[in-house]
Amino acid sequence: MQYNLAKLSTGGYRVSTGITIVGLGPGSPGLLTVEAWQVLREASEIYARTRQHPTVTSLPVSNLVHSFDEVYESAATFAEVYEEIATRVIALGRRAAGVIYAVPGHPLVGEASVQRILSLAEQEGLPVRIVEGLSFVAAVCARLGLDALNGLQIADATALAAAHYPEFNPDLPLLLGQLYSRDVAADVKLTLMMVYPDGHNVTVVRAVTTRDEVIRQIPLYKLDRSDDLDHLTALYVPPLPHPGSLQAFQEVVAHLRAPEGCPWDREQTHRSLRPFLLEETYEVLQALDTEDMSSLKEELGDLLLQVFLHTQIAVEEQEFQMADVVSHIVAKLKRRHPHVFGQVQVSGAQEVLVNWERIKKEEKNDETGTEPFLGIPDTLPALARAQAIQRRATRLGFAWPDHADLVTIIESMGQKLRMVSPEDADRLIGQMLFHLVRLADSLQVEAEDALRQTVWAFQQDSQHLGVPPT
Repeated sequence: MQYNLAKLSTGGYRVSTGITIVGLGPGSPGLLTVEAWQVLREASEIYARTRQHPTVTSLPVSNLVHSFDEVYESAATFAEVYEEIATRVIALGRRAAGVIYAVPGHPLVGEASVQRILSLAEQEGLPVRIVEGLSFVAAVCARLGLDALNGLQIADATALAAAHYPEFNPDLPLLLGQLYSRDVAADVKLTLMMVYPDGHNVTVVRAVTTRDEVIRQIPLYKLDRSDDLDHLTALYVPPLPHPGSLQAFQEVVAHLRAPEGCPWDREQTHRSLRPFLLEETYEVLQALDTEDMSSLKEELGDLLLQVFLHTQIAVEEQEFQMADVVSHIVAKLKRRHPHVFGQVQVSGAQEVLVNWERIKKEEKNDETGTEPFLGIPDTLPALARAQAIQRRATRLGFAWPDHADLVTIIESMGQKLRMVSPEDADRLIGQMLFHLVRLADSLQVEAEDALRQTVWAFQQDSQHLGVPPT
């Protein structure tokens, strides 16, 4: 970035042309830096992003302070607001006298308009000077006794409000700026409650360092019930009381595999863990079948352990890292959902499946169609694999008999079983099972699940049959 500085006799600095961006601090005029005060005192006019800041009314040239508050009323989105402000500031910066642009806090903390100005100024070769100010982060940390270097995560509440899931480590503290309204607070609350309990205590900090300062602790579910949220409001979210992040899980697994870790875990390989992966998968299925949510929570953790163990082994063998696993599946999901992350329009779920198969084919460069069932594991249970193959065939355009014809075919095969040899019975029963799987799919029934549930029910009723329970 280019800077053009000329020293003044007063000890301040003047920019002969270009843009000077001044930080006004978190609220109290007494927290202006000496440098900022000198620049503002010498200014013939000042352009403030907003007048809604306690320091603005205390400026020595308050009658010459312009603001961009009207832009907030005319623009539809914050992105449009900041783009318009940046465009105007750049135009003012082209003047021989340049422009002084004042923003709340520190210019480089939570100021989207400043980032856009810096980008545009660099393109035009305009000199820019940053006059630093105390940020709301430092002020809030001072009030709450926080060490910002102790893992503090900092984010914009408006960005979190627009997210579907918080991109933060819940084992570390979180500080959100610009919690400026109840609407934003409501969206922030819903996003945070994807990770944090409803009753998780959070701290609202409003107008820090001013005489109107308010600091109160409330449960998360009450966040949007306050009437005093405004542009000077921040939110502190403390860590979860117990480790709950994937990072914490990965640290435990890495520790188990470390030289000072567990001898059994250190001996495991991709192949030795194979039976455990299969076992944990079926235990998850059993929890689903019995609709036991407590067991499901536990079994999903056991299954996730297998994923992390395999990944940790791969890290140690320099095969790949967890970031590779995650980035690959994130990219795949976005690529295969162009109707969500792109501009593609779909009429319903069936068209989604058709697009999915087409995209998979393009990914594998299988233009000839000679391997239509590529990717369906041979190790799947027979019923599940049959249903997967049938579904793939359907999406590729294969025409199956309708429901009534399937019933007729199965009944006909049942009649033939009375007359076939044991050798032919094996083939015929296989065909009947294949058609039964297709019949199940036509009824939107998972064949593997249906049989497993029937076997489980038979096992539960075995005492009525005089069979000792297992």
